[in-house]
Amino acid sequence: WKFATAESCTGGLIAGLLTEIPGSSDVVDRGFVTYSNEAKTALVGVAPELIALHGAVSEPVVRAMAEGALKHSMADLTVAVSGVAGPGGGSPEKPVGRVEIAAAAQGHTLYKRMDYGDIGRSEIRRRTVLDALALAQALLRG
Repeated sequence: WKFATAESCTGGLIAGLLTEIPGSSDVVDRGFVTYSNEAKTALVGVAPELIALHGAVSEPVVRAMAEGALKHSMADLTVAVSGVAGPGGGSPEKPVGRVEIAAAAQGHTLYKRMDYGDIGRSEIRRRTVLDALALAQALLRG
């Protein structure tokens, strides 16, 4: 199995963590840092209309990121994250600490929303990495 990431709020932390493991080049294909909306479109093919309609931090967009990472890589399994890590940028609809996570493999996509609360930028990003890898593992286990 080959693995790829599409990361917004984590800025490459998932790929960075995975590549700390010796021999990871056997399984890690690539990491897309899709921090801006334009990067989400250019790198993993998220439709700008989808972002305009739902916002970057949304289930449809994070699913499209995960599925787009599959299409734009040699990976068999991907994980994507988009969220509001703070300290600013939150709203009543999408507060600081809201993170959308999706994992995709051919024909299957899992999704979950996390609401960590305003626990600090570093902690939100750290927890996102752990929960994203757990979701990818759940998809592998079927």
